[in-house]
Amino acid sequence: MTPRLPRRSVVLGALLLTVVGCGSGEGGAQGERADGDGRLTVWLTVDARESWPELVASANSRFAKAHPGVKVDVQYQQWTTKNQKLDAVLAGRNVPDVVEMGNSETTNYIVNDAFAPLDPKTFEQSGQWLPALADACRLDGRTYCVPYYAGARVGVYRTDYFKDTGITRAPRTYPELISALDRLKARYGGAKDPGFSALYLPGRYWSAAMGFVKDAGGEMAVEKDGRWHGALSSPKSVAGLTAWKKLMDDYYVGDRAKDNGDQPAVIGQGKVGVFYGNTWEAEAAADARSGGDPRLKGKFATFPFPGPSGQLLPPFLGGSTLAVPAKSRDQELAADWIRIFTDRESQRQLVAANTLPNNTVQLADVAAGGINGPAAQAAARGWVTPRPRLDLRGEVQHPPRDAGAHRHRQGVRPGRDPRGGPQDRRRDQ
Repeated sequence: MTPRLPRRSVVLGALLLTVVGCGSGEGGAQGERADGDGRLTVWLTVDARESWPELVASANSRFAKAHPGVKVDVQYQQWTTKNQKLDAVLAGRNVPDVVEMGNSETTNYIVNDAFAPLDPKTFEQSGQWLPALADACRLDGRTYCVPYYAGARVGVYRTDYFKDTGITRAPRTYPELISALDRLKARYGGAKDPGFSALYLPGRYWSAAMGFVKDAGGEMAVEKDGRWHGALSSPKSVAGLTAWKKLMDDYYVGDRAKDNGDQPAVIGQGKVGVFYGNTWEAEAAADARSGGDPRLKGKFATFPFPGPSGQLLPPFLGGSTLAVPAKSRDQELAADWIRIFTDRESQRQLVAANTLPNNTVQLADVAAGGINGPAAQAAARGWVTPRPRLDLRGEVQHPPRDAGAHRHRQGVRPGRDPRGGPQDRRRDQ
């Protein structure tokens, strides 16, 4: 998953400075404790500080009532350096008690016994955890982390462009999507503006391409007899890639060797009618700190992206999990903090912060008419990359790449390995 750009003003982080029991530093002291007793060290990414500081404060307050005398030291980590720092401290003795992990990051830590097993029955709504998050926490029938939040991609469009073109509502079907893109292209693209893309869909946007593969009934890889076999050259997968490439050929103007890493900055230039992405990217496109244009604020809306099959396009489901390092000296306290931080009340606060919850039940609480409503609908069809497995030597075997299909989805250009694609971050979300 690629690190996300900040979605909300970092000024919100200042709220945490007044909360007893929360650390105020970013990154802290490499997981070291001040005293070794009476302190629980929690590593969260900066998303929590920037987008739901009230949830962190609330969870710490409830934890303090349940465990008087135990101070929670929340240390905020950057996605780009978090795992490198974690690897360093895991080699020693002073480790954090709770760590946040992206749902594509957990496997190597789990198979190397870096995380302590947890009993899912002791966590609220564990039976309704989103499968794409829960599966990232499981190995050989045991659970090693707890789903935290999720994120699903949707269609995002310029409301002013739609209005000026006479499009009265967001597309609900694939034919309606094609019709809207045709009208946007005719109104703003072509000779009028050769740099205008009715649909921004760069060639190395691997998770978008795989969404079309999934929609057509294909897979990037299948496991048979204990081994992975590439499946992107199967008829169904090729059909999905063909539909994806046609959209790119017809409506995308730009470098096909690009990925979606700088999508908000590109959208912020004002030369895109529709894009497929996270809801936070619409806000980032109107934020100068993300390379966007503040004049675009309030000019984006979202919709569930329809697929050629007639159903919603299955999105890559990103998100985060919470784990307890096996070397933690306070594993029971750490697990209890996670229980509080992921219970119904905490998930309710996440929903209020325009974030998808970790379970299917509370997806229904996401306002259908809000900016994250379409993402909640799409999440029901969410997927993740095939899980690696251990071979007989105890080494991780990843699903294979399928070079032929990679060339196909970029129009002969060599592409990115699906399993090595960008790591989705909240709003993977």
